[in-house]
Amino acid sequence: MATSAHTEAPAGGHKGAFPPFERETFASQLVWFAICFIALYLLMSKLALPRIGGILAQRRASIDEDLGAARQLQENSDAELMAYEKALADARTRAQTIANETRDKLNAEADQARKRLEAELNAKLHEAEQQIAATKQAALANVRGIAIEATAAIVDRLIGVQPALPVVEAAVDKVRAAVKP
Repeated sequence: MATSAHTEAPAGGHKGAFPPFERETFASQLVWFAICFIALYLLMSKLALPRIGGILAQRRASIDEDLGAARQLQENSDAELMAYEKALADARTRAQTIANETRDKLNAEADQARKRLEAELNAKLHEAEQQIAATKQAALANVRGIAIEATAAIVDRLIGVQPALPVVEAAVDKVRAAVKP
């Protein structure tokens, strides 16, 4: 079976006005329109809109409550952060103070130890200088005797004759006097 699409009105179709605008049914349609509108209006104003308004008010209250709680939490968080930063600053100050006190204490102890060590070293140095002076005096006292013995031995070896002790002493004393400034 073949079908064809037609864009023309079928023959013998309705040639009257658009049904809502027909004069015979216009008044009844207007009355029913008013009745449906009033019924729909009453239904919406008494049932749907109060429910929607209640839901919107409930949501608004919930949102306001959540925002208030968020503000309170933000304020608490800010207060905790400020307390933390203050505690951190106090701890840094205390640490700096302790470090300074420790440094000063260690410097004082090191200074005392250095002074004590310097005093000990100066005492040992003075003692060593006294020992050197005593040794020098002892050596200088023995120099004349050693020089006399060495001179007598050298003369004996060179000429084969032992010189007289007073002659050797006089010669050593003469040479020492000539060397001294």
